[in-house]
Amino acid sequence: MKEKKSLAKEFKTFISRGNVIDLSVGIIIGSAFTGIVNSLVKEVIMPPIGLIIGKVNFADLKFVLQPASIDITGKVMPEVAIMYGSLLQSLLNFLIVALVVFSLVKVINSLQKKEEKTEKKEKVTELSVLKEISKGIKRLKNKG
Repeated sequence: MKEKKSLAKEFKTFISRGNVIDLSVGIIIGSAFTGIVNSLVKEVIMPPIGLIIGKVNFADLKFVLQPASIDITGKVMPEVAIMYGSLLQSLLNFLIVALVVFSLVKVINSLQKKEEKTEKKEKVTELSVLKEISKGIKRLKNKG
């Protein structure tokens, strides 16, 4: 019985940690962001590109291995095709997500560098104040 209580307590501690909650929020926001990017690529970016290269819908681009046919019994045999247009859209989705993540990381890193520079300036300022106090104490000792 003690094992169950300690296991439950351990699990509660694990779940209540900030890292797990942060990760969960990140996954939820990431999946929502993926939907936005998919829509952006499929409905905003790809149609003009398709129009420019000859009124092509990228989702319809495919390499047909075997066309659809009807066999002698009248059964419809579906087309067998490699849908490379969908792959192109997925690659573009990936590139956009990677670009956005890269941009966010660069912005965050630059903000952190600015904070570090500010902290260094404050430390230098504190150090110079301490040096001035030390010099003042030495002057007082020399006079007295």
